[in-house]
Amino acid sequence: MTTVSGHTSAIRAKKVIGTAVEDPTGKKIGEIEDIVLDKQSNNIMFAVVGFGGFLGMGEKYHPLPWSMLDYHPEDNSYVVSVTKEQLQSAPADSLEALTQDDGLAFRESAYSYYSAKKYWQS
Repeated sequence: MTTVSGHTSAIRAKKVIGTAVEDPTGKKIGEIEDIVLDKQSNNIMFAVVGFGGFLGMGEKYHPLPWSMLDYHPEDNSYVVSVTKEQLQSAPADSLEALTQDDGLAFRESAYSYYSAKKYWQS
């Protein structure tokens, strides 16, 4: 099945990991490092976007609600409507911390920070 933007609705996680994340102007702001799944509701909890750092040092990991990511096949990238400055102020931590306590704390803070629709409250 094809989505509104013309790409299929199914994709393997390993194809998503490593994909660039850009702002609306096309500037790369990070890349997808992982995808965190909500096993109880069968939803994608959030995408983990790696931002900053050099050679793996000092990198921050940001949980972004999956609904915020818009895939652009022509660039093989995801576009998010946030600036680098907004991302710098957003919830972030280590990959391990993002999934502590089933990831609920970061899920809540990320969806609140970005004012994204909370799929678990539908």
